[in-house]
This record gives sequence, structure tokens and C-alpha cells, in this order.
Amino acid sequence: MTKTVFSPGSATIINAISTGFGSAFGIGLGIEAEAKFSDVGVKCSSDIGADPHLMNLCVEQVLDHYKIGSALDFDDIILSLDFGNGQGIEVNTKSNLPLGSGLSSSSALSNAVVMATAALVASEFCLEPLTDMEMINMGIDASLEAGVTITGAFDDASASFFGGLTITDNGNREILHHERMSDYDVLVFMPDKESLSGSSDVDRMKLVAPFVSMAFNKALDGDYLEALTLNGLLYGNVLGFDNNIALDALQAGALASGLSGTGSSFVAIVDESSIDCVKEAWASYDGRVIETNVDNRGTRII
Repeated sequence: MTKTVFSPGSATIINAISTGFGSAFGIGLGIEAEAKFSDVGVKCSSDIGADPHLMNLCVEQVLDHYKIGSALDFDDIILSLDFGNGQGIEVNTKSNLPLGSGLSSSSALSNAVVMATAALVASEFCLEPLTDMEMINMGIDASLEAGVTITGAFDDASASFFGGLTITDNGNREILHHERMSDYDVLVFMPDKESLSGSSDVDRMKLVAPFVSMAFNKALDGDYLEALTLNGLLYGNVLGFDNNIALDALQAGALASGLSGTGSSFVAIVDESSIDCVKEAWASYDGRVIETNVDNRGTRII
């Protein structure tokens, strides 16, 4: 038996690090995780070069919930888990979502591994399926323990899980608003630079909290495009990225553009009249452009 799950990444509207409140929307790039029974033990591998530690922790969250191997330390489970017939769990991923780029690769990976593992175990042993919020929280808990997120990234995780656009209170893990987003085309510019959010300068980002709050209020009022642009410019400046990338996209006709997460990617929401102009504007920068779109479907078994 195998269970395969696709989980989309997300792009930032409001980065929650400075205020604890955030917003994000699902994008068409994502991670596919396949969970299956295999030899004894737990074996996780990622095709995008992610440390399997996060994947292992996601599996641990599921096994703890179902009290499988509860008498063992997880280091022992990885080596000796046995369902009684010589079986363990193997989880592998395929991805077109860049790692450490500000596009919620950790959230997508966590959501995919948790859902695939939970579906496999619950189906095999006729157990109660996990709820959506249980799965999201397991992924966040694993990400926090692995040190790949600062706030828990509930905004990113919820947008990845449910698709569309979410506005969130990250501290309380509460979705304040969720809606289907218009089917925009999205361009992602990947500079030749990587940034992992777990190592970002939190104190410096909190300097712009009053202005990020202004952008957040715009998001609450439904001005998502303005909120995305303002937030991206604020964090881009604080973190030392080249905001000309976003400004050039806006000048070329993008509906919105800004840094996503803590970088290094920039996103631009475009329409048919501006997509080619934005790609041309970005051609002068060192990096690559990825074409995708809004994902309103979220994390799902495929």
C-alpha cells in the first residue's frame, strides 16, 4: 500500500515575523510525498536536498498520535519500528519547489509528509483519520523542533494546506480569513542567493513592525495586492535584498510584486498584458524566472 500527497508552496502577502500576524496564498509549485510500508524502521529521503530530520519528525508526530512505538525513543523507532509483520515506513519526495527560497518549502514538505503518513497508517489499521488542523499543527510542531521556522509559519502552512489565501494569527494558530484567490498568473524570480528563514535577523525585522501592521490592515480590508507589495518592499529593505527587482516588475505592469518570506525569491502577480514585460524586465538580473499560478486546491491525496 502507498499513499501519495501533493502539497503546494505559498507566496507571502504579509510576513508574520515582525508582528505575529501573517498572510499567504498557495502557488502551483509544490512537493509530492509518497509514503509506503517497507523494511523495518523509518526511512525518509528528499529529492530537493532537505535534511531528512524534518521528515523524520513529521513521521514521529503521526506515530505519537496513534501511539505507535510509544515505548521507544524516536531514534530507536527509526531503526527498529516494526508493525508486527516486518514492516516499517518509507517516505520519499519529488519537488519543483525551490528549497530555502521564501516559498514555504518547509511547510509544504511538512504538510505532505504528515498527510501521506497519516493516510497510510490510518487506512492500514482502520484508525480514525486526522483532522485538517491536527495535521497542520503536527507539521508546525515538527518544523519548530527542526529549527526551520521562526514563528511556526502558520500563515504559510495554512495557505499550503487549504490553498487560496489565508490571513492568520500565528501566535494562536488561528485562521482569521480564508478565501479562494483569483486565478492569477504568478512569476517567481530566483536570484543567485539562498536564505533560510530559521537564521534570519528577527530583531532587525521587528524594527518595521508598525509599517508591516499597516500592510496587514490592508490585507484585512481586502487590498491583497497593495499589502503584498508594501510588505515585500519593507522586508526586502530590512534584509538587504535588491528591491529594484520588485520595482522593475511593477514598472513593467505587474499587479503586485515583492520579496516572499525572508527571501531570496521575489514574486510578481501578473496578467496577460504584463507577463512578458515583467519577464523581460527581470532578464537583466542574475537568476531565473519560474512561471506558475495561484493554487486554490491545497494539500491533497493524488
